[in-house]
Amino acid sequence: MTDIDIAQRVQLKDIREVAANWNIDEDDLILYGKHKAKLPLRLITREKEKQGKLILVSAISPTPAGEGKTTVSIGLSEAMNRIGKQTMPVLREPSLGPVFGMKGGATGGGYSQVLPMEDINLHFTGDFSAIEKAHNLLAALIDNNLQQQSGNLNIDPRTVHWKRVMDMNDRSLRRIVTGLGGTTYGIPRETGFDITAASEIMAILCLAEDLEDLKRRFDNIFIGFTFDGKPVYARDLNATGAMATLMKDAIRPNLVQTIEGNPAIIHGGPFANIAQGTNSVIATRMGLSLSDYTVTEAGFGFDLGAEKFFDIKCRAAGLAPQVVVLVATVRALKYHGGAPMDELRKESVTRVKAGLPNLEKHLENIGHFGVPAVIAINRFETDTEAEIQAIKDHFAGKNVEIHDASVWAEGGKGGESLARAVAKLADENGRIFKPLYENEWSVEQKVEKVCKTVYGASAIDYSMQAKKDLRKIAELGLDKLPVCIAKTQKSLSDNPALLGRPKDFVVTIREIEIAAGAGFLIPITGTIVRMPGLPNNPAAERIDIDKEGKITGLF
Repeated sequence: MTDIDIAQRVQLKDIREVAANWNIDEDDLILYGKHKAKLPLRLITREKEKQGKLILVSAISPTPAGEGKTTVSIGLSEAMNRIGKQTMPVLREPSLGPVFGMKGGATGGGYSQVLPMEDINLHFTGDFSAIEKAHNLLAALIDNNLQQQSGNLNIDPRTVHWKRVMDMNDRSLRRIVTGLGGTTYGIPRETGFDITAASEIMAILCLAEDLEDLKRRFDNIFIGFTFDGKPVYARDLNATGAMATLMKDAIRPNLVQTIEGNPAIIHGGPFANIAQGTNSVIATRMGLSLSDYTVTEAGFGFDLGAEKFFDIKCRAAGLAPQVVVLVATVRALKYHGGAPMDELRKESVTRVKAGLPNLEKHLENIGHFGVPAVIAINRFETDTEAEIQAIKDHFAGKNVEIHDASVWAEGGKGGESLARAVAKLADENGRIFKPLYENEWSVEQKVEKVCKTVYGASAIDYSMQAKKDLRKIAELGLDKLPVCIAKTQKSLSDNPALLGRPKDFVVTIREIEIAAGAGFLIPITGTIVRMPGLPNNPAAERIDIDKEGKITGLF
């Protein structure tokens, strides 16, 4: 059966029952029908939060075959509950871009899913819509200020880099011109669209402590410069109050359930290749407050989401995981070992061994942060014992445990061995990690540290535009912010064609965007763009709904 077939056969519990089983009072639930609810921020208690154990799930470099990081996160949570460890998964919300594009849904797979699968993948509780509207409201206020004679801030439209956003893959909107049609239609200027997951509003939501902190961060959003060179921020447009009002419900985490009827929190959804790639600080703290163990994820690979999880999210919020679970699949290793897509289901120990340097590099990167790791092999029916053994033999004597996880096929039952290993490590280790760099370093030093240490680059090249951006950042006094590097997820390098563990490559910094509200800088590498396009055969072509309202084609 497909993921949606399995999901639709599950008899969902009323979300009030799911909450009650974990001592969450019904009066604290803001219900969205029978199977979804939002949670008030008052349920976060710092005393309980400090007692909770945080487990981070990440993965090797993604491949078209998929690695199942979310599937393992959910399956691990189910397995830990099965062995008596009260555990809650805290995950990101899916974006409609990948749902209708190449990836499909993002609620796990097989018997390790969060439900209701269709609702979560399609609009959910409206958080992405609120983010989109808040972002585009600011864009409208900027263009309105350019147009008006009274109260005009004298903004130079050539310096405005605040684009609009939408939650869809649409490459034709990457670069557009607005304001055409005459004086009543606005001031013509070149701009474009990013996908909602790349919005600074999304980044701010996922880093904010509460509504007041959200508003403070909105105030600090950098807009551009006036004609006489003065910086302009969102607060200068009196935008914050209205934007925050649109976010009044979106700031609350969402409560749903797993296939096995356990609670799960889903909140926020920034992409890791163009943003910080982690769910909200609020959701993570909520999970720690409501459970003994919290499983969260950061994607895509460890080089993107997990690095940002440590250097941006953990440092800003005072969080630290006790253990990292690094997910790999046999077929992904074969792909990194040079196997074409049509051969991934065929046994090839040689290809597996050739792909192991990618896994080895990500494991090495975990060590830079001083957190212990466990390797989880996400099992598929085409995996052979010889291929699995090749992985285990390679890491024998290297002080890392490797466990099979058959959670797609068996749910929590298939992850109990992994769960015991993870729980043991989590119980033994305190919340101690070391960031990769210090914020007081120069921007160039921070970029170099990430590129050389995590990616494995030999050098960094800055374009003329990037050098100009560096000067502007220094003049604004924003050079002490952390860096959130936008890079392809397909490779450790900034070239998606370089698989495995590339060496002796140069990372090119094309430009550096300012996300002062979120509290970081965005060096953009190579050809990465913040508005994806649809593939040749988008998933949207397979999605349908019948007269009874039954949805098919989601996966």
